[in-house]
Amino acid sequence: MGKKAIVVGSGIAGLAASIRLANKGYQVQVFESNAYPGGKLSEISIQGYRFDMGPSLFTLPEQVDELFALSGKTARDHFHYKRLEVNCHYFWEDGTRLRTFADREAFANEVQINLGENPENIKKALDKSAYIYNYLAPLFMHRSLHKWSTWINKKALKAYLRLGKLGLFNTMNQANKNHFDNEKLVQLFNRYATYNGSNPYQTPATLNIIPHLEFNRGAYFPEKGMHAITQSLYTLATDLGVSFSFNKPVDKIVVEKQVTKGVVVQGRFQASDLVVNNMDMVNAYKTILKDQDQPTRFLQQPKSSSALIFYWGIRKEFPELDLHNILFSEDYAGEFDHIFHKKSISEDPTVYINITSVHKKDDAPENCMNWFTMINVPNNQGQNWELLKARARASIIHKINRTLHTDIEPLIAVEEILDPITIESKTSSANGALYGNSSNNRYAAFLRHANFSSSIKGLYFCGGSVHPGGGIPLCLLSARIMCDLIPKA
Repeated sequence: MGKKAIVVGSGIAGLAASIRLANKGYQVQVFESNAYPGGKLSEISIQGYRFDMGPSLFTLPEQVDELFALSGKTARDHFHYKRLEVNCHYFWEDGTRLRTFADREAFANEVQINLGENPENIKKALDKSAYIYNYLAPLFMHRSLHKWSTWINKKALKAYLRLGKLGLFNTMNQANKNHFDNEKLVQLFNRYATYNGSNPYQTPATLNIIPHLEFNRGAYFPEKGMHAITQSLYTLATDLGVSFSFNKPVDKIVVEKQVTKGVVVQGRFQASDLVVNNMDMVNAYKTILKDQDQPTRFLQQPKSSSALIFYWGIRKEFPELDLHNILFSEDYAGEFDHIFHKKSISEDPTVYINITSVHKKDDAPENCMNWFTMINVPNNQGQNWELLKARARASIIHKINRTLHTDIEPLIAVEEILDPITIESKTSSANGALYGNSSNNRYAAFLRHANFSSSIKGLYFCGGSVHPGGGIPLCLLSARIMCDLIPKA
């Protein structure tokens, strides 16, 4: 038998790590506390309506394809997706509506027609986003920040010489106000801060790297829904011989003389040559690593925002809605002030509605839609969530009614709710934060935990709470960065 690796948790990064380790020759065992793989990337079905529970935007699909190629398989034989022609539909209460097309010229023309914005401003903003990506992605997304080799190479030197142009010294909002004349377009591009749970009025303009992924690289939809990502990678892992144990939470990572020896699961010791932690880093140190030295600097960092999601089966089709839809707040700055400073929810929140039945008809009964209806909310700090949920539900319904000129309440056939407390209990995310530590300062990239332990040999980390961050692409990259540090078995 070859060397053994244990992976704690089967989130998207844990699945990717198990596949990469199996390809390195390890005998891989995954322990998962839930009854299913995927972590946040799971699904539910209620009375004929199917909902993807968590992440709803799919970018950089090549990160999934790479795992199949690494395993000697053709991705298209196992996993299918298509590029979206329209990335999102945007709505404002004054009647303004905007479609963000994947085609740059079409997007620029749409903005000129509906917002009166010079189309060249869009092109310059997307070029700037590509510029940031081209210089920072090789440094921050594809390599460990905790190895000297990352900082001493030609690519790093090129980035150093352009620090002033990479957005480190002003906020996302400041940069977007410089790019655009129309405040609605500033608001639209400020929204990308929410992709990693941050505040556009605080987070550095470096995060304007995100639109590049959606516009220049493309947004996609898996033909069987987002949960198909989990299903395809889980099947690939099992085909490679990875063993999964569900409903088996790890009690402890065993360390002797600063060397990982294995884990304890339900009172039984399981030996291994290395352990990969895919559990939220903060909660891992509080529980399965509580006997080890605590990385206080990382544990005390402010956490990202969370989400409040209403999964609604809607007994009607709305032709004006697409896969991704945003109903914007009239006071965007006030909304983020509520989330990050007041730790509460604005009475006029921005509402995101994801409707997979637009592309996957069997996700809802005929002439119906499956609405994944989400607002950004603070992480759990002990608020009265029952009261906040009731108020937020009413605010969301009023927002939808005002914007779409409808009466949505009688159309809700089924309802399921996911709040920060449930997110934490289901996914072990500290305080229910979706993306680990927040990115609300220019040093945030350096304040994420490394993909390995500097003090415990054989202990590694992957997932959204460690470098390079949250979201499907970054979680998959965390597994790649981590596995590049591990020798073949």
